Amino acid sequence: MVSVNPADRRNVEALSEWLRSDAPLQNKASGGCGFLSETTGGDSAWGGWKSPECTVYAGALNHADLRALLERVRGTAWRVPNALQLFIMDQEQSYFRLWMLRDGRVQQYAPTHPDEDTDAFYPDDYMRS
Repeated sequence: MVSVNPADRRNVEALSEWLRSDAPLQNKASGGCGFLSETTGGDSAWGGWKSPECTVYAGALNHADLRALLERVRGTAWRVPNALQLFIMDQEQSYFRLWMLRDGRVQQYAPTHPDEDTDAFYPDDYMRS
């Protein structure tokens, strides 16, 4: 899932097209792994009596190369970079990890080592410029 400021709608749509057509896969060359769809539009079915006050896209990606995805996100010229949040769940996992852009880096905020999985997703400083 990707949460962005509405000003970055075009950037997240370009990211979705890259995922659909060119994104590399884990242990494979390239060819796309899926795409993102907006979940916060006017016809969304969220619980409650009001509309969401965010712009969220979601997709189930098939064996995406998550390092390549994070690198693509880092290299995008986001209009409101501090509003960008990535909620990433890798293959065969049952939880999301939160990634955000700060000072030109993609940083993981939580969790680094969930109790049910002792392997680190990536080293803490892997995306440093």
